[in-house]
Amino acid sequence: MPESGQTTRYSISIPSGLKKALSLLKDKGGNCRLVGGCVRDALLGVAPTDFDVEVYGLEIDAIVETLKKAGKTDLVGKSFAVVKLWTQGAEYDFTVPRTESKSGTGHRGFKVQTDINLDPKVALQRRDFTINALQYDPDEGVVIDYFGGRDDLANGLLRAVSTAFSEDPLRALRAIQFAGRFGFSLDPDTAKLCREMKREFSTLAIERIWGEWNKWATQSTQPSKGLVALKESGWISFFPEINSLLRLPQDPEWHPEGDVFVHTLHCVDSLVNTLEWRNYSDQQRSVLMFAVMCHDLGKARCTRFAEKRGELRWISPGHDQESGWLSESILTRIGAPTLVREKVRKLVENHHFLNSFPDSFPSNTSLRRLSRRISPATTEELRQVMLADHKGRPPLNSSAQEKRLADFKIRICELELKDSVPKPLLLGRHLIDKGMEPSPEFKQILDKAYEAQLDGEFSDLDGALEWARIKAVF
Repeated sequence: MPESGQTTRYSISIPSGLKKALSLLKDKGGNCRLVGGCVRDALLGVAPTDFDVEVYGLEIDAIVETLKKAGKTDLVGKSFAVVKLWTQGAEYDFTVPRTESKSGTGHRGFKVQTDINLDPKVALQRRDFTINALQYDPDEGVVIDYFGGRDDLANGLLRAVSTAFSEDPLRALRAIQFAGRFGFSLDPDTAKLCREMKREFSTLAIERIWGEWNKWATQSTQPSKGLVALKESGWISFFPEINSLLRLPQDPEWHPEGDVFVHTLHCVDSLVNTLEWRNYSDQQRSVLMFAVMCHDLGKARCTRFAEKRGELRWISPGHDQESGWLSESILTRIGAPTLVREKVRKLVENHHFLNSFPDSFPSNTSLRRLSRRISPATTEELRQVMLADHKGRPPLNSSAQEKRLADFKIRICELELKDSVPKPLLLGRHLIDKGMEPSPEFKQILDKAYEAQLDGEFSDLDGALEWARIKAVF
C-alpha cells in the first residue's frame, strides 16, 4: 500500500474487543488503520474512547461477515460503507476508504466513492483538520502523518487538510467547538475557507448547529478560543447578539480588561476553571456556559455614556433584563432544548442579584424568593454565573464581592436552597385532616401559606398549622 507520510513510533492502548476484531480482519486479508479522534486524543495524552478504523483491501460485505465473529454488527449505510461493531460493552466504527465530491448544497450534498485500494493520503483528504487526519498502524505501532497534524497538535493550531474543507459548511462550527475544546487557534487560511462557505449557513439543520454549540459548551477547556474562532471565521455575523459585543465599551474603572466581548471571553474561561466544573453533568455545563456567554448581551441595547457618581461614564442600566430575552432568542435559533433556554434566561436576568444589596446582605426571605423566581435554575447555578462574571475583570478583584459570594454560598446551603426551591409545608391534605371540605378556596389558602413560609413566618408543619389557626383558616 503506498505511503509517503511521516511515521513516528507510538503505542496506543487498544481494548481487547477491538484487538480481536482487528486480528480477524487481518487474517481475512485486511489492512487496518486507526484514524481520526482516537489518534489525536492519544497524542494529546487523553485516553481514547471513540475508536474509528479504516479497513483497506476488503469489501464492505467481507468486513461485515468477519466482524460478526467479534460481536454484534450493523451496516449503517452501504453507500457510506460504515459498519458498526458492538463488543464487550463498546461501540466501534469500521469504514472502507472513500473519496467525497461535492454534489449539492449543505453538509450532506456529497457523492461518495469507495475504493478498497485507495491511497491512504487521498482517503484522508476528505477529513476536516490535520489533527483529525492522523493514522495509526496497530501492527507496526506507528503514527502516520501526511499533512503535518502532529506539528499542528504541538502548536495548538486548527488547520484544514485541504481546500475541500469549505465544501462542508458544518466544519465552520466544528472549528469553533474544537478551538474551545482543545484551546487551539484557527489557522488564518482555514478562517478564510470558513468565510467562503458562509453562503451555505442556511443549509445546516438546526440539530447539527446545536450539536456543535453544545459540544463547545460542555467540552471546552478554553471556551474563549471557540468564541475567538467564531469571530475570525466570520460566522459571528450569524449570531448578532454576540457580534454586537465586539468593541462595545465599558467603564474602564470597573472593567479594565476591555470591551464586553473581551469580558465575556474571560468569564467563560473562568467558569471552566472552577473546582465544581469537572463534576457537573453535561446539561449543567450547557446551562452554565450559555448563561455566562449570554449574561451581558443586553449591554448592546443599554450602554450609553452618561453621568454617574458625578462623572461621565459608560453605563448599561437594565442590561440584565434585556440580556434575558436576547439569550432566549439566540438559544432558540441554535436549537437549545426548552429546559436549557428556560434556566439560562432566569440566570441571566438575575445575575446582578447581589449588586442590589451593595451595603448589606439579602435577607433569608429575599433568598427564598430568589430561589423561587429563578426556578427551574438553582441558586447554586446562579452563584456560579455571578462568580464567573466577577472573575472576568482581570486584573480587578473585589474582596468585598468575593466575600458576598462566599456568604451567599454559605447561606443558600444553610437555608437548603442550593439545589431546589423550598417545598410547601402546608398541603391540601392537612386542611382535609382539619375537617375542611375540598373547595376552590384551597388554592388561595395554600398560596397565602406558601408566601408566609417564604417570608419566614413558619419553618415546619406545626408552625404552618398554627399560622393557619391564627388566620382562621379552620
